[in-house]
Amino acid sequence: MHRLARRLLYLALLIAVMLICGTAGFTLIEGFHPFDAFYMTLITVTTVGYREIHDLSRTGRVFNSFIIFFGVSTMFFAIGIMTQSLIELELGEFFGKRRLKRMIDKLRDHYIVCGYGRVGRGAAAELKQSGVPFVVVDRDPEKVERAMRLGLLAAQADSTSDETLREVGIERAKGLIAALATDADNLFLILSAKTLNPRLYLAARVAEDEAEDKLRRAGAHTVFAPYSSTGYRLAQAMLRPHVTQFLDFTTKSFGANVTIEQVRVADRCEFVSRSLQQMQIRRDLGVVVLAIRKANGTMQMNPSAETAVEAGDFLIVMGEPGNLRRLENLLAEPRSQN
Repeated sequence: MHRLARRLLYLALLIAVMLICGTAGFTLIEGFHPFDAFYMTLITVTTVGYREIHDLSRTGRVFNSFIIFFGVSTMFFAIGIMTQSLIELELGEFFGKRRLKRMIDKLRDHYIVCGYGRVGRGAAAELKQSGVPFVVVDRDPEKVERAMRLGLLAAQADSTSDETLREVGIERAKGLIAALATDADNLFLILSAKTLNPRLYLAARVAEDEAEDKLRRAGAHTVFAPYSSTGYRLAQAMLRPHVTQFLDFTTKSFGANVTIEQVRVADRCEFVSRSLQQMQIRRDLGVVVLAIRKANGTMQMNPSAETAVEAGDFLIVMGEPGNLRRLENLLAEPRSQN
């Protein structure tokens, strides 16, 4: 798009220079009024076939010959460039859509970010940093172009349309983030997504507190109120600044190679029914277990060393990414040996 704009700008400047030179030449050589000189130049370079508005001298006709040659060449060149640009734009858009469709068709267990406003941009940035597959959907072409400039997979479409959700592979998706501008749109999106893929994990933003319960009843697993949460964090920063600094450190990794992750204990993992002390996660991997979400849904904070790990539990752990991946491999299903 920027390339087309530059081409049009260069052509406009070239035509403007030709008109200015012709106007100045007829004014100085033939003594025409500036408007008559401009009109004479215009009808010459556009080849409309009008007669000379004033009789030209030999010198004027020599000058006019140059205007005819260079002016007409410039106009034909401009028409050719504009035609080429339009064809390239149409073909580029056509093949771009086909390429986008092929890339989306290859996605499996991906995430769908609906809305690329401030909340959607933050969610997309975190997903990109985590290295998981995802696609951004927004109806605003400028926002879609902004996402694509950042190297994201993005589609310009209406997220609330069932056809759009199918095109971005909602049946194969793992989760969906509803970050549209209004609570009504997010509610409608959650209802549609839940119908198309009941197994989908759904997270939504909410602006008004009374809409939070509606979104949960519609099927959203997580509802986030950015304005309320921001106010809460601001107050916490005043009352408990060191706690806020620690939370920022663990969630944003300010200059440190440390992150928080959840790791599932597989059903046939060798560590099932072992205690944290027996597993020696902290000693061998340098990973700290902050909490355990039990298979029955309860959350056990700051578990003791004697706490046993069962199949289906999620360990909420903190450590370096490499060590967290090693822990994930240890707690995964053992590979079958042929």
